[in-house]
Formats: sequence, structure tokens, C-alpha cells
Amino acid sequence: MRKEVTAGELNTESFTREKVEDIRNAVGDGTAINALSGGVDSSVVTMLGHLALGPRLRTVIIENGLMRESEVEQVVAYFRDLGVAVEVVDARTEFFAALKGVTDPEKKREAITQTFYRDVFGRIVRESSARYLLQGTILTDVDETVAGIKRQHNVFEQLGIDPQAAFGYRILEPLIELRKDGVRKLGKSLGLPNELFDRIPFPGPALAARVIGEATPERIETVRRATVVIERLLKESGAFQYLGVLHEDRVTGMRDGKRDFGQQIEVRCWDSTDARTAKPTRLSFDLLEQLGREIIREVPGVVSVTYNIASKPPSTIEAI
Repeated sequence: MRKEVTAGELNTESFTREKVEDIRNAVGDGTAINALSGGVDSSVVTMLGHLALGPRLRTVIIENGLMRESEVEQVVAYFRDLGVAVEVVDARTEFFAALKGVTDPEKKREAITQTFYRDVFGRIVRESSARYLLQGTILTDVDETVAGIKRQHNVFEQLGIDPQAAFGYRILEPLIELRKDGVRKLGKSLGLPNELFDRIPFPGPALAARVIGEATPERIETVRRATVVIERLLKESGAFQYLGVLHEDRVTGMRDGKRDFGQQIEVRCWDSTDARTAKPTRLSFDLLEQLGREIIREVPGVVSVTYNIASKPPSTIEAI
């Protein structure tokens, strides 16, 4: 069992020194690939890897077609300002091919995992001759996977999966002793701008984790548009995380005095410290009504907007 380093215990300077040294020792004179998504965890790992390896770290962000609006461009710009070059790899075709016809949540996660690690990154690593992939697995990812709550896409060795044998490279996980609050504290100490280290969490499977049923390009675009509205209206809420979920079934609505079978968006907004437990944020009813009006106005085909009021547990923060 890996020892947890709580946010209160975390000495960011000594932790940074230790992890930078660990990365250097593991990689030696070789090179490593860094999997940057733009989320809090991967952004912090990027800076640790940059401090450890400099130009011997190849930082790659995958355009998988599942990200939020303009997210890839924004992340590349943030890191350019920090002196870190980020390469964009377009893999939208591979990801949507892997997700075609898949509706089961676990199979969907597995399709994304295999496409990401075996197909896309496997190809990049083979072409680069790098032997290491740097990624931002945190302790909560491991806990939820081992407990059987939810298979996180970035957990392997704890399930008896050898990444070297499965994908052809080793995975380095410098944040695996931390939870989200500790990662934020570390990110601040590393000089990341607030827009990166204080971002709301975003899942590894991206918006595919917020589409119940098949994650087609059209359905991803629906939840992407809803996400724009939700993040704009809730950014001052002080909540730990907020998101929209696209439901699978069509629901009955009305447009222009006639019945209209449309889609339903569920809004989730959470108060939490480390994502292990969470409670729905007590948003004002005026704000909830505004969310409903603007989502229906801005997202074609949506006729119903609901708000989740179940805590974690038994709910989870993400829907899938």
C-alpha cells in the first residue's frame, strides 16, 4: 500500500527535489514522453518533467475529439508562456473509431485506455525510441480503481498490468502519493498560473465520461456546448467541480406549441476537498433556472435540464 502524503504534510520544495531526482534517475541519459491533457494533474507532472529533463522531455497533447471547446489551443498557449513546447497529435479518427457502437461505461473506458496507451502513445513512443511515459496518476485514481468503484484510465500496475509488456514502455507516476488538494498546492509552488493549477478537475476519458450511451462526434458536441454554458455560469460558485452530462434517452418537450422529442442535460456541481466524498453545491434557484434557460437556448436539441442532488457516495462525481 503506497503511503499518502496529505496536503497538510506536503513540503513542496523537498517533494519537488525528490521527484525531479527520481525522474532523472529513471530516465538516465534517455528521453521520456509526457502525456499532457491540460488537467491539474498532468499540468503539474509536465512541470516536474520539464525541471528534470528539459529538452529530453517530449510533451505531447492528444487531440482526441473529446476535449472542451478550444481546450487544446489554450493549453498549448499556457505552456508556451512557461517555456514548454507542446506537440499536438491529431488522433480524433482513432478515438471515435474505437468508441463506435460502445455504450457500456467500462467498455467505453477500456476503449479509450487502449486507444490512448497502446495505439496512439504506443506509436509515438516506438517512433521516438523513448522508454518512459510520464503521467499524472494520483492516489484517488488508484483507490477508486482498486476498490472497484470506477476503472480509472491511468491505473495499471495496481491491477497487475505491466505497461512494459502491454504497451512497450514504462510509466512514471510522480504524483501517486498525493490527492487533488496536494497536487494544487504543488502546482502553485511550481509557478503554474491559476488557470492551470486551480482548474476544476477534468476526467481522463474527457467528455466521453459525460455522455451516457454511445459517444459519437455529434453527442460529444452537444455536451461540449452545454459545458461552455455550465462552466461560464458556475465559475464563481466556489465549487470543487461542475459539469454537464448528456443522457441517452430522448425526453418529451415542447417547441412552438408542438411536442418535441429532445435531449436531456444533467448539471452536476460538487463541494469536495479531495474527490473521495462530495456533496451537491447548494446553488440558488435563480441560478439553476438561468442554467436551464441558457443551456436550452445555446444547445440545439436539448429540451430538459436537471440538477443532481445525490451525494458521493452513493453517486460519483462523473457520470461514467
